[in-house]
Amino acid sequence: MASQARRGGVSLPERPNHSKSDQSLSLITKITRSPIVSRGKQAAGDASFVAKKLLKSTGKAAWIAGTTFLILVVPLIIEMDREQQFNEIELQQASILGTAAIAAPQSAK
Repeated sequence: MASQARRGGVSLPERPNHSKSDQSLSLITKITRSPIVSRGKQAAGDASFVAKKLLKSTGKAAWIAGTTFLILVVPLIIEMDREQQFNEIELQQASILGTAAIAAPQSAK
């Protein structure tokens, strides 16, 4: 009937059809079709999208920080360790030879 053209008068908006089919819907079906649930699903979808993007960018940042550490800091640590070992060997040799580890320059009298 709604598809038939009406002649004259004022047409009112159609009312929702509350027939037996709507009454026979279960409570769970009514709840899942509610606007609150649909907005909750949308919010959960948006949150998961943001979480995925955040994890991806965090992974990229971790990769950059890790490779930078390996390239710049690890060689520095190795060189500092070598220097410390070299100083310890010099001290051992100086103590074996009986000389002062650091000889102060003496002025000519």
